Amino acid sequence: MMNPAMKPDIAIIDHAMQSMTARLIVFGTVRSTRRKANLLRGALITLLLVCSGLACAADFSLQDIQGKTHRLTDYRGKWVLVNFWATWCPPCLKEIPELVSLHDAHHDKDLLVIGIAMDSGSKKQVAKFARAHGISYPVVMGDRRNTAQFGVPEILPVSYLYNPGGEQVSYQEGEVTRASVEAYINKK
Repeated sequence: MMNPAMKPDIAIIDHAMQSMTARLIVFGTVRSTRRKANLLRGALITLLLVCSGLACAADFSLQDIQGKTHRLTDYRGKWVLVNFWATWCPPCLKEIPELVSLHDAHHDKDLLVIGIAMDSGSKKQVAKFARAHGISYPVVMGDRRNTAQFGVPEILPVSYLYNPGGEQVSYQEGEVTRASVEAYINKK
């Protein structure tokens, strides 16, 4: 069963933004260069912390190994499962047939899967692996640009599920199955 996504606490975000605004106002009146630099650094850190807390990717843009770009906004009206995996990861290998089955059953209707390969190998090696394992869903290389849109996963596999409105509604560390994803979306 998939876990509900953590929602950012609006009060915390509001406080952080007020703090950053206050720092920037003070920044304009302080004469000391060192003080200005420290205030700016604090404001930037606050902004980064707020942004990292919102790493639920309001939208993402991913280019797959075939060169096609996938944006969350392009799939409004469909569920989107983004799965981080690797060719060397045994639980990931066990999960691949489940994801293929899920994608094949739903991609023309109401759900699609996008896999992000966290491999250090080349695009060509990952494409060869995907063909050999019958991966029918889009596969993206897990480079810094792509992973920065979600946050670097601590374990593999890990999946993010977005509802048809584009909101992240679930996050699952470890394997998912076709049945668990279908049960989750059928409840909603």
